[in-house]
Amino acid sequence: MHPELTALIGSVQSADAAAMSRASERQSQLTKPAGALGDLEELAVRLAGVFGTERPHPRGVAVLVAAGDHGVAAGGVSAYPPEVTPAMVANFLADTPAGPGGAAVNAIARTVGARVYVMDAGVNAELPDHPALIRASVRRGTRDLRLEPAMTVQETESLILAGAALARRAIENGADLIVPGEMGIGNTTPAAALTARLLNLDAAEVTGRGTGVDDVTLARKLGAVREALARTDTTDPLTVLAEFGGFEIAAMMGMMLQAAALRRAVVLDGFVEGSAALVGVSLAPALRDFLFPAGECAEIGHAAQLSALGLKPMFRLGLRLGEGTGGVLAAPLLLAAAATLREMRTFEEAGVPGGG
Repeated sequence: MHPELTALIGSVQSADAAAMSRASERQSQLTKPAGALGDLEELAVRLAGVFGTERPHPRGVAVLVAAGDHGVAAGGVSAYPPEVTPAMVANFLADTPAGPGGAAVNAIARTVGARVYVMDAGVNAELPDHPALIRASVRRGTRDLRLEPAMTVQETESLILAGAALARRAIENGADLIVPGEMGIGNTTPAAALTARLLNLDAAEVTGRGTGVDDVTLARKLGAVREALARTDTTDPLTVLAEFGGFEIAAMMGMMLQAAALRRAVVLDGFVEGSAALVGVSLAPALRDFLFPAGECAEIGHAAQLSALGLKPMFRLGLRLGEGTGGVLAAPLLLAAAATLREMRTFEEAGVPGGG
């Protein structure tokens, strides 16, 4: 393993248990009935553990969109052609009357004041120069996971470290909530293969319709996942990522590891992000403490991922877009949860009778 990656994994430490204990105690004294804020209360305590204080004050939000192509897309596993990936990268970067970017993630990010970063993690096209495009590609798209490893271990490590570097940049620019996002036609296929292998599940339990494929395409997609899984029996997390993953998935895992190492919260979007999280937690179990899943998406394998991670989603909106859209939608919930611990007064502070 690359020494820098070894060091990064080793730097991910557990959340601050003492801060969480203090936050729980404060939570019990706030001017409200016990449990009245529902899941926000658990989120607030978890944020206290991330930021090391019973009065957490996360501020900036950044969504880091990594784009990459997949060799398996040639097998007809998606409703859209691979040419959509570079076109969407251009859309993320486009100038529009509302501001930079014309994709869903840009529009949603503008509503919550989140900054969008765009990375070429391995798009199979010549992307035009753009000052906002972060170039980290080592290859134009992965190999076909049905036939051979999607990436070499060296390529995989390169993209993990590139994702980590982008997370550091976003954090240096003021982001306390990091939202990994992705764009890559066909990428729910590698995500399904990763999930099936890491959770020891049958391919059919975790392979869904992605962008909304019909029954014939779904059958091809399921077949592709089964071919990949039959090709190798490896269970080593990094090797599994190289065999079945994607450049954008590797980059997102690096973002998660680096954010956790710097004690920032990671907001998980959907199924593809979940596959990156599974690999990351396999390598650095303490990463789980820093993961905050947004919503349970429409992919059938997402619930299995969240269950394995022991995490509860904040909402169920039927999202299946990717890009980090769900993660950005969840950011205000996390900011609000932190604000309750930080800004609400206790019964004693407010002079309100009823505190226990």
